[in-house]
Amino acid sequence: MSTHEAVADAEDKMQKAIDVYKKNLGGIRTGRANPGLVESLRVDAYGTPTPLKQLATIGTPEPQQILIRPYDTSLTKDIEKAIVGSDLGLNPQGDGRVIRLNIPPLSSEVRKKLVARVKELTEDSKIALRNIRRDANKHIEQAEKAKEFGEDQRDTLKDDVQNLLKEHENQITALAKKRETEVLED
Repeated sequence: MSTHEAVADAEDKMQKAIDVYKKNLGGIRTGRANPGLVESLRVDAYGTPTPLKQLATIGTPEPQQILIRPYDTSLTKDIEKAIVGSDLGLNPQGDGRVIRLNIPPLSSEVRKKLVARVKELTEDSKIALRNIRRDANKHIEQAEKAKEFGEDQRDTLKDDVQNLLKEHENQITALAKKRETEVLED
């Protein structure tokens, strides 16, 4: 792998880390119903744990309600069981064809816990980005020791990696602020 490929690889990995962060944020409740709360929930369907979004359409017909319409109505009970068994604290109401999840309003205590969880996820993601930077810098230093290029190019490449890190950390910070605002608003 050339050094320029190392920088491109670092950028690709950083973008994937942000994608994972976005997915994790989607699972954090806000005051409104959001299909992201249950999409990745694993349901034991046909003997295999399967993400709910592969088994049903998930919508929000009202701001405080999630509607789950299974493709196969025989899975309704399994989906309800998975929701009850999750840590979401939601009570599914099924009629055999669809499942309704009423999202209760969040108390201020719960909101504070959710904001703390957002901050935890944010810090974990920033640590992941810094680890990617460390690995890229290590690769650049090894290439410089192998006389593939000089100190000036090493410093330029390290600056490129540092700029990538700043850019991606700023994206994460912006996403975190947006999610915190959503959690805290009534």
